[in-house]
Amino acid sequence: MIEEIRIDDLGVIGRAHVRLGPGLTVLTGETGAGKTMVLTALSLLLGGRADPAAVRTGARAAAVEGRVVLADASPALERAREAGAEVDDDGSLVVLRTVTAGTDGTAGRSRAHLGGRSVPQGVLADIAEELVTVHGQADQARLRSPAHQRAALDAFAGPQHAAVLARHRAVWTERARVQTELDDLVARAQERAREAELLRLGLAEVERVAPQPGEDAELTAEAERLGNAEDLRAAAGGAHGALVGDDDSAGETAAATLLVEDARRRLEQVGAHDPALAVLATRVAEAGYLLADVAADLAAYVQDLQADPARLDAVQRRRSELATLTRSYGADVAAVLRWAEESSNRLLDLEGGEERIAALGERRDALDAELRELQATLTAARTDAADRLADAVSDELAGLAMAGARLVVDVRPADEPAAHGADQVEMLLVPHAGAPARPLGKGASGGELSRVMLALEVALATAEGSGAARPGTFVFDEVDAGVGGRAATEVGRRLARLAGGTQVLVVTHLAQVAAFADQHLVVTKSVADGVDVVTESDVRTVDGEDRVRELARMLSGQDDSETARAHAAELLAQSVGR
Repeated sequence: MIEEIRIDDLGVIGRAHVRLGPGLTVLTGETGAGKTMVLTALSLLLGGRADPAAVRTGARAAAVEGRVVLADASPALERAREAGAEVDDDGSLVVLRTVTAGTDGTAGRSRAHLGGRSVPQGVLADIAEELVTVHGQADQARLRSPAHQRAALDAFAGPQHAAVLARHRAVWTERARVQTELDDLVARAQERAREAELLRLGLAEVERVAPQPGEDAELTAEAERLGNAEDLRAAAGGAHGALVGDDDSAGETAAATLLVEDARRRLEQVGAHDPALAVLATRVAEAGYLLADVAADLAAYVQDLQADPARLDAVQRRRSELATLTRSYGADVAAVLRWAEESSNRLLDLEGGEERIAALGERRDALDAELRELQATLTAARTDAADRLADAVSDELAGLAMAGARLVVDVRPADEPAAHGADQVEMLLVPHAGAPARPLGKGASGGELSRVMLALEVALATAEGSGAARPGTFVFDEVDAGVGGRAATEVGRRLARLAGGTQVLVVTHLAQVAAFADQHLVVTKSVADGVDVVTESDVRTVDGEDRVRELARMLSGQDDSETARAHAAELLAQSVGR
C-alpha cells in the first residue's frame, strides 16, 4: 500500500503532500489543476520514465518521495532487501526519485533511492510490478491486444496453470535449441566430412613418422656431435693429456694430476706443524680426486667418440622427416604431438556426427511429444477458465448498466504453436441481446471499453475461482471516460467493491464515482507571481460540506448551486450502503 507522496517542483506543483489510506481514494479537481502531475509523480516512484521537461519552470530539479508498506515475505519486500534497502519494522519503505532539468543544452538526469540506498530505476519497476497495477487510457488499447487478453485469461486460470505454462515455455526454448543444433549438424555434414578426411591424412602421416617426445632436440644435439667428431676428439684428447700426461706431451709439460699430487705431498709433510695447512692439504687431495675422475671421463669420451658417417646420415634423414611434420602441424615435435591429440578428439567428434544427429532427432521428438501434452493441458485449462471468466465479467457488466451485454472469451487453435502454447485467445463483446459478438478492438466504444476493463479487473480480483494475483494498490486514471448517468454510478460502486480488500486510487471527473470514495482529495491551483502553482495547501482532503460542494461543482460546474448541492448530498447518501 502507498501511504503518502511528497512532490516538489514537478509541472504545476510547487510543493504538495498527498496522504493516502486504504480503501477507495478519489482525486478530483478542475482540468489543468495538477491531477496529472500527481499521477506523473506516482509513475516516477514506480520506476517510470523520467522527463526533464516535467521539472517546474525555474527549478533546478524535481523530487518525488513516497512511503510504501510491503507485506511480509512478499516478492517486492525480498527484492528491496536484495537491493540493500533499509526496511522499517512495520514493512514501510521510503522511495525517492529526483529529476534534474537540462541546462545549457545538456540532458537532465534521474536518480532513484530505495530505503536510503541508491538503486537503478529498474529496481523500482521490479517492486512496482508486485505492488501496483495501473490502468489508464493506454490500457484500453492494450485490452484490444490478443496477447494482453491471453495474459488476463492465464492469470485468471490460476497458479497450477501458470506452472504448466512456465514448463511449456522452458521446453519450447529447449526444443528450439536442439533444432538449431540439429540443423547446423545436417547443413555442415559435407564440410565436416572434408574436415575429417584432412584430419585422417594428417594423423596417418604423424603415425607413420611416429615422433617421440623430445626427439627433435636429441637429434639436433647428436647431429652437432657427429658433424664435429674430429674437433671434439682432438679437444678431449688434449685435455686428457694435460691432466694425466701422454706420449706427445712427455718432457714438455708436467701433467696436472702429477703437479697436484706433488702439492698434496708437500703440504702433508708440514701439516702437522700448522692445522691450516693440513686443511688445505685435504682440499688439494680432493682436487686431485676430481681431476682423476675428469681424466677418466675424458678417456671414456675419446674411446666412445667415433666418426660415424652412416649414423650422421641416418640422423639427418630422421630430422628431415620431423621437419616435414613441424612445417605442417606445429613449431616442434611437442606441438605436433599436441596437434595429433587434439585432432584425434576432433575426429572422434566429427565421426560421431551421424550418431549425434540421431540422438538430437530423438531428443527433439521427445520434446515435441512433451509439448503436445503440455499444450493439450493448457488448452483444457484455458477453455475451462474462459467460460468462468466470461460469466464473471458478464455479471459485472450487467451491474455496470450494460444489461444484455456479454463477454465471450474464445479459445481456438492458433495458426502455429508458440512459446505460450497452441491457443489463440480473443475476447469479444456482445453489446446487447441479439447483437453479434465482435472483437473488443472493433465493436466497443471508449465508454464500453472502460467498463469492460473495470469489469475484467474486478473479476480477476474478486471472482470465485480466480487465480490472479491481487496487487496491494490499483490506480485508475479516468477509467470512467465516456461513461455517464447510471453507468457512472455503477462504475463507482464497482470501484468501491474492488477497494474492499485493497487500496484503490482513482482520478475522476464524475461525481457519481467520487461519491463512493472513502477518501476524497481535491487538487486546486493558486497563482504566485503571476504563475500557476500547486502548493501544499492546494491538495486537501474534503469531507462534510466541503465534499458536498466539490461534488456539486463536478455535477454542474457551480459549487454554490442549491440544486447541484442537493443532488450531491443525494449521491453521498446513496453511496453509503454501496
